[in-house]
Amino acid sequence: MTKPMIVLAGITALMAAMPFSRAVAADPVMPAAPVPAARHFTTQETPIGDLLADPAAKAILDKIIPGLSENPQIGMAASMTLRAIQPMAGDKITEEMLKALDAEFAKLPAR
Repeated sequence: MTKPMIVLAGITALMAAMPFSRAVAADPVMPAAPVPAARHFTTQETPIGDLLADPAAKAILDKIIPGLSENPQIGMAASMTLRAIQPMAGDKITEEMLKALDAEFAKLPAR
């Protein structure tokens, strides 16, 4: 055996003996990331931006709270929920409206 071949054989033997090499050889496929469970939209948990981005949810919002989706300031509240902005909205978003929205959102398929 020539010297380069001996060196190559030694490197190969060392790599085979390394724990990492065995782990990779034993399980070459990385596990998939868990898929989040589908959930219904709610006034308590769903950000307004998500509601406006979904055509069915936006139609429900427009029906129960007319004008909300066209309000020029709604973009500032995109990361907030309807329940979070209710205290700041005065009589424009009532508890009855939120209950009606939740009832309608529950009829939509979970996403």
